[in-house]
Amino acid sequence: MGSPSTEPALSHSATPTSTPAPVPRPVTAAGRAGLDALLADPAGALVALDFDGTLAPIVADPDQARAHPEAVPALGRLGPLVGSLAVITGRPASVAVRYGGFSGAPGLEELVVLGHYGAERWDAVTGLVSAPPPPPGVAAARAELPGVLDKAGAWQGTWIEDKGGRAVAVHTRRAADPTAAVDALRAPLAALAQAHGLVVEPGRLVLELRAGGTDKGVALAEFARARGARTVLYAGDDLGDLAAFDAVDTLRAQGVNGLLVCSASSPEEGAAPLAARADLVVNGPEGVVKLLNALAADLSPH
Repeated sequence: MGSPSTEPALSHSATPTSTPAPVPRPVTAAGRAGLDALLADPAGALVALDFDGTLAPIVADPDQARAHPEAVPALGRLGPLVGSLAVITGRPASVAVRYGGFSGAPGLEELVVLGHYGAERWDAVTGLVSAPPPPPGVAAARAELPGVLDKAGAWQGTWIEDKGGRAVAVHTRRAADPTAAVDALRAPLAALAQAHGLVVEPGRLVLELRAGGTDKGVALAEFARARGARTVLYAGDDLGDLAAFDAVDTLRAQGVNGLLVCSASSPEEGAAPLAARADLVVNGPEGVVKLLNALAADLSPH
């Protein structure tokens, strides 16, 4: 079932502001093989990226997150040069499109945004979001959350983010001790999720309750297979992206080339496990933009 996107069409320059640096070489043999395959066969490549922390800087208020100012132009330069381009996020697809400024952007005419870990899909070709009905357990858990936070003694400094009826998240970034607040909430939120048939998705100073059955790894693998991708580049920054890293490893075992990129711009817990597994670590969204521009420059006709 589709619904029209209400995101405004933004104007983005297609001209780089500076000469891109050379494409950085991955530190692993598998990553170097993945990069070489992407450059040799871009038509067979899928480039997929997380949104928050990867294309958009992490901010205290998630409603204020916006894509790095050079992210959309960089994606627009790379998009026409590769087989497929996707954004995979825990946000609702329409929110990611709006905060990213993707709708109507030059070069992103075939972009796909997989929201809510793949439960929703927005296609630039149609401008529509398709999704199944929201799971009823999310609304029930949301109604009980204030009492759970109060009982856990973690109410002060935390806040609840509704995510379009498909998920609800508790953020602790504003708490006096954000890490201690997350730790105090892990057990009670796990119990609340279990009571309503949900799962807990941990992130950077956030715990999200959502329906199970899909994650970024499932979404990435299904999309890659549907597109017949021969190489998959995935870039992420947080614990929720580990499933996508696992999916790329599985695809590699099946003969698909892979390149794992970690957007590491924060000392918070989410980036460390990804950095340890990544073929290439870049400096946050700015580093992701530089990588995208370097790939586009290498693939562009000279």
